[in-house]
Formats: sequence, C-alpha cells, structure tokens
Amino acid sequence: MVNRQKILIVDDDNNIAELISLYLTKECFETMIVNDGESALSALQSFQPGLILLDLMLPGIDGYQVCREVRAKSSTPIIMLSAKGEVFDKVLGLELGADDYMEKPFDTKELVARVKAVLRRYKAAPSIEEKAHVKCVEYPELSVNLTNYSVIYMGNIIDMPPKELELLYFLAASPNHVFTREQLLDQIWGYEYIGDTRTVDVHIKRLREKIKDHSSWRIATIWGIGYKFEART
Repeated sequence: MVNRQKILIVDDDNNIAELISLYLTKECFETMIVNDGESALSALQSFQPGLILLDLMLPGIDGYQVCREVRAKSSTPIIMLSAKGEVFDKVLGLELGADDYMEKPFDTKELVARVKAVLRRYKAAPSIEEKAHVKCVEYPELSVNLTNYSVIYMGNIIDMPPKELELLYFLAASPNHVFTREQLLDQIWGYEYIGDTRTVDVHIKRLREKIKDHSSWRIATIWGIGYKFEART
C-alpha cells in the first residue's frame, strides 16, 4: 500500500477547512484539520505532515507565531492562507519561512496545484539524468547539492526550505554572474508565479542569515540591479 502525503490544514473556519480537505482527499492526500495554533504545533509531532496549510488569523497563537515555531524545529513546507493581501503581510510571511502565500478568497483548484508544486520542489526526486550527473556546487566550507537538496556549511548540515536552496544553488552554479531580481524570480519561482520582486530580497536575507560571507566567496548585492555569487580567486 502506497503511503499518502499528509497535509495539515490549520484554519478556524471549519467550512473552508472541510472544503480544502475534500479537494485534497480527491487528489489522494491524507488530511488533518485543526482550528488553532496550539493544536497545529501538537499535530506537527503527532501527525507529521508533509506540508502545512496555515491560516494567519487563528485564536490564541496566530499563524505568524506558528510559522516561527515550526521553522525553529522543522523545514516542513508551509503555504500561508490569509485575507490579508498587503505586500507587508506577504513579505512578513516569507521572512518567517513560508514557502508560498495565498490570499483569500482563493480558487481551490489553484490551491491544490500549489500544494503539489511545493511538494514537488521539497521532495524533488532526481531524474535519470540527474542520477547520472549529480547537481552539486562546492566552494571552501560550502557544498550545495540540488540532487538530494542538502547544504553543508562549515561542516554542518543547514536546514533550508526548497526555495532558499534552489536560489543559492542557482547563484552559486554561475559564479560572478549578475542576475536581476526579475530573472531570479522567473528562474526560481517560474513565469507563472505572480509575486513581487521583494520575494527575492526576502530569500536572500534569509540565506545571508544562515550562510555568512567567506573569504573566498559571498552573496553580493549589485545595487539597482540584483545579486551575484561572488567567487574570489
């Protein structure tokens, strides 16, 4: 029997949660619904979801705090759901570690598509071609492996969400090449992604918090243009 992917739905509106669950169940996902932040954190251990759909406006512990606490202990993908559509709210959600952000009301079919896309990136099983040629870049004290989605920095394994790792790999695989924010948004998030270029800035900021400048390399800002992975000889 094939194990089904588990999705934790965190929303205090049971009607919305049940509708999401119905669509996901039809797509052969296993779902669990909780209605508050404290229950979500408990379910992270007991249910061990492969992805969390997280509403922001929750009783007690709100979605932002839930995201903080999940990220402190796990890289489980998170898609935030919220009626708040301001850029500030989206950027804050991404800064806290969310992998995607959907504004309510949303199309349920689009939500299912985004769930599948995030899970594909997170699990990212290597293709036949990738098995023959491992996608890995290495620099002093840094190894970024896109085949098994791992980052080793200063001898330690760095827990990193898929989008951060993909961005780091893309930059590091083309050392000293300058990319605009628009190019990075297109390459990492895809042309169909409707987002703000500040999404790139948020992910660069998170990378810099985990991967500090090295004497041989660094993630450099090219003011007014974008970013590059600067490799020093």
